[in-house]
Amino acid sequence: MDFDLSDDELTFEKEVVTFLEANHSDEVMDANPEHLSQTVETPAKRAFMAKLAEQGWLGMSWPKEYDGQERSGIYDFLLTEALSRYGCPQPGKGVGIVGKTIIRHGNDELKTYFLPRIIRGEIEFAIGYSEPQAGSDAASMQLKAEHDAERGGWVLNGHKIWTTSAHFADWYWVGARTGDHKHKGITLFLIPMNHEGFEIHPTYTIGDERTNEVFFNDVFVPDSHVVGQVGKGWTYICEALDLERFAMLPVGPIEMKLKGLIEYVRTETLDGEPLSRDPVVRQTIAKLRADLEIARKLQRKVISEALKDRVPTVEAAMYKMWQSQVGQRIANAALDLMGPDAQLKPGQPEAPAGGRYERSYRYTVVDTIGGGTSEVQKNIIAGRGLGLPKNF
Repeated sequence: MDFDLSDDELTFEKEVVTFLEANHSDEVMDANPEHLSQTVETPAKRAFMAKLAEQGWLGMSWPKEYDGQERSGIYDFLLTEALSRYGCPQPGKGVGIVGKTIIRHGNDELKTYFLPRIIRGEIEFAIGYSEPQAGSDAASMQLKAEHDAERGGWVLNGHKIWTTSAHFADWYWVGARTGDHKHKGITLFLIPMNHEGFEIHPTYTIGDERTNEVFFNDVFVPDSHVVGQVGKGWTYICEALDLERFAMLPVGPIEMKLKGLIEYVRTETLDGEPLSRDPVVRQTIAKLRADLEIARKLQRKVISEALKDRVPTVEAAMYKMWQSQVGQRIANAALDLMGPDAQLKPGQPEAPAGGRYERSYRYTVVDTIGGGTSEVQKNIIAGRGLGLPKNF
């Protein structure tokens, strides 16, 4: 398997880095990127996304029919990785999950309205899958959608949780139950976030990130805003997650975490001796460096399968589980190496590395949940990858 980039791909990568250096902004970029998927919740970040669109970098792999360039998906990957290393917002949900699903399965009305706005960077989405009784097992969602033939649409009642972008997004991409069959009874809908039937309540995670509970009170959705076929929502959800997980969860942030830890080790001392000379410390850093390289190779396997028009279900599960656990190992190692002062929070005096790794330690717990928990990934690897029976 050849993981080397072509000359054109290397040129594009340099072009993106040059753009990011020229457009540096503290309002847009996180100097210490910890989040695996930066959001677009401020006007400055929306303006930045519009700049990416002006460069022609949103929807590069889309068909030309929808103003894409039909470039290889490797260019979407290169863009996402560069953005993640600079702590920038990323276009994954709109361009990837929503846009590509609409291209494959949406009706003409959805294509006409949403696709031009997505590729121009004008619209943001919240994703609604998880529920109180259906977190890791999204196929068990119970948000109820009942058809109202007289009004020509559906009425939704129920409750979603962990909807990170609900407080600033324009539209809600949401799965709801339209039938009794566990997997064939789910349908996808698109709903404006300013719908009067929504109640949005904040929930703050251990990693200082805001997510939300969303309550549906007789939320009406016209038939025209059903995505694809009724009852096929679960198929679309899985397809999008498998194809986009590598874009939603880039390597860049954990690469920057390790880089920061290495810089700390190079400059700090322990009992008057350089920390970098301690054999245990050197072994720890070497192991983390190897773990990071494995994450990169697993990510490339996902991309390789996707570029061959295969659905990389098992490869994506392997990558997601390993990548999020490497982030945890880096944070754990940092706290061990820094000692008791590592518990000081960002902004507190004398916090090692500005408290970065105390924050990272907390946030990496969230990383193992978003996009499917590590337990879910293990089940996918065991069942679909190794062919092991359930309850083995």
